[in-house]
Amino acid sequence: MAEDKVYRIGEVAAELQLKTSVLRFWESEFPELVPKRSAKGHRSYDAQDVELLKRIKQLLHEQGMTIEGAKRVLQGEGAVPGNLAVASSVGGTAAQVDVAFLNAVIADLNEVRSALSQQNARLDDVALNDAKGAGA
Repeated sequence: MAEDKVYRIGEVAAELQLKTSVLRFWESEFPELVPKRSAKGHRSYDAQDVELLKRIKQLLHEQGMTIEGAKRVLQGEGAVPGNLAVASSVGGTAAQVDVAFLNAVIADLNEVRSALSQQNARLDDVALNDAKGAGA
């Protein structure tokens, strides 16, 4: 898609292989996505909007993130460099590492670890009570 051109919602939806309703929903969920409106209310997306939509689609559809997780990643990309080039051990080519995405995954994994630890403690208590009941 060209830099200076503006696109209507149907064009963008076709390019991204999404329904127009998905794009309208994402507008309500992602405050940084604000396409311009014509006098009749038609949406006009510029190249920057299209790139943001591609990034949102990547986070939600390809990486399987939740909307909240994608919001955190996009907010993090504004504060820290989102993509760092890292030399690959195979062939020395640069690979893109999405730091914000990795930080979001780490936070999610820490939440899972905490929940599992709590569940494990409950199971230990149940097993201890069962052992006491069997010995009585």
